[in-house]
Amino acid sequence: MTHTTLALANNDVVLGIRFLLEVTSLVCFGIWAWRKTPSPWRWITVVVLPVAVGWMWGTFAVPDDPSRSGESDVHTPGPLRLLLELAVFFGAVAALYLADLRRAARWLLAIMVLYQVLAYDRIGWLLSH
Repeated sequence: MTHTTLALANNDVVLGIRFLLEVTSLVCFGIWAWRKTPSPWRWITVVVLPVAVGWMWGTFAVPDDPSRSGESDVHTPGPLRLLLELAVFFGAVAALYLADLRRAARWLLAIMVLYQVLAYDRIGWLLSH
């Protein structure tokens, strides 16, 4: 697959949506931590969980990923990176659901599925790298 076949997933608008979904996912993990962790651990998990997820997101990357800088701290095969992305995006949906925010979880699920449909070419690229 060439770089030009990634035109939709690397479109500035789709990349902007992806960034917003990444930030939303981190916030969802924080919401879950706030609602489900008892004090005094609540404050710690609200910070540590999103930071840990964000660290994994930024650290484990496919070299030369056109949606990123192309650099990676830990070179990760594309299929494994795809699993990480799906775990973070749909884990955020599960976090909302488990935090008893079911309507928000349903909306986020619809948005996440729509994003994955729009980014079909990225999924193909990840599976081939």
